[in-house]
Amino acid sequence: MSDFTSSARSNADALRALFPETPLQRNDHLSQRYDADIWLKREDLTPVRSYKLRGAFTAMRKVLDTTPDRRHFVCASAGNHAQGVAFACRHFGVQGTIFMPVTTPQQKIDKTRTFGGDHVQIVLTGDYFDQTLAAAQAFCAEQQAHFLSPFDDADVILGQASVGVEILDQLGRAPDLVILPVGGGGLSSGVTAYLRAMSPDTDYRFVEPLGGASLLAALRDGTPVKLPRVNSFVDGAAVARVGDRTFAHLNWVPVENVLLAPEDRICVTMLEMLNVEGIVLEPAGALSVDVLPELADQIRGKTVVCVTSGGNFDFERLPEVKERAQRYSGVKKYFILRMPQRPGALREFLAMLGPDDDIARFEYLKKSARNFGSVLIGIETRKPENFRDLFRKLDDAAFTYRDITNDEILAEFLI
Repeated sequence: MSDFTSSARSNADALRALFPETPLQRNDHLSQRYDADIWLKREDLTPVRSYKLRGAFTAMRKVLDTTPDRRHFVCASAGNHAQGVAFACRHFGVQGTIFMPVTTPQQKIDKTRTFGGDHVQIVLTGDYFDQTLAAAQAFCAEQQAHFLSPFDDADVILGQASVGVEILDQLGRAPDLVILPVGGGGLSSGVTAYLRAMSPDTDYRFVEPLGGASLLAALRDGTPVKLPRVNSFVDGAAVARVGDRTFAHLNWVPVENVLLAPEDRICVTMLEMLNVEGIVLEPAGALSVDVLPELADQIRGKTVVCVTSGGNFDFERLPEVKERAQRYSGVKKYFILRMPQRPGALREFLAMLGPDDDIARFEYLKKSARNFGSVLIGIETRKPENFRDLFRKLDDAAFTYRDITNDEILAEFLI
């Protein structure tokens, strides 16, 4: 057993002082669908509803073991890392200062404060995370505190490796495939470092959000690079640059083993897991399950572990998730209809709708000409093919329309 695997094992044991191992659950629904033995490693069921607590606890414990007089810890985070650090600060009885962007939802601020209690101070600064991070690091240097990185830290990586320790212990055998979400790379670095040593025949797939593929960019360039633009919807994995230390653990990964999950498709997976299984996953937590359809031919008859990395989902976002899921699935569309300004035109249009079609939005935009008016219409239906029938009827009746469902600019202003 190497130094890393030995340390990962002892650290996993130390974590039991904080919380029991998270469940590894066989999922019958997914197993039947893909004719495979599919297990979910439920990191959404830690005390802070994400795996981040593991890394924060480990890094803090290491500092306190070596420099017990270092009692002040600082981090910058708008989500799961902040909550993990806050929980660990209260556990160890140390002071924590947590910097969060001004735009952080109040729910996340309140949860962080609840986990840390009197042991944490929350500082809201910066409109963007880079500004928040710079302020946190400057404060840390001034106070001579210890900065806790969310992923690019050897002890954080060691802490996340405990997920791999538990998978092998709970499964009792080596899985054929482990599917891991990737943000900054801390979880995937730790788990693969342990499992590659202890379970050499296990294969891996790594999942990034389409709008934040920092690992894929690093593998293609041979070094971490900063993405010019990041889609922040999958906030737990929307990282512009994979860490230097984490990439050193992941530079062996074949490019073809990194899969990209479109943000709207993730919404479909989140709703399915909620409605069918009663499992609440945040967008990043759904990544490993989201790519199963792409792997259907490869996983048949195999034992697969999907790490569901977090369940910190604000239900105020549910309407947005449902909206994006419907649009991705093709059962909801928006279009601009040029409506003739004559008696009976609206009745004629309504008669074209099928029994499964429902008007979700109807808004006159402006009168574009004396004889026509532009109407923004949203239609929900049961099956995507129903839109073929509707558009055929519109064409036959010589109605002019434009489908703007996937037009990002128009959708941003009108929808």
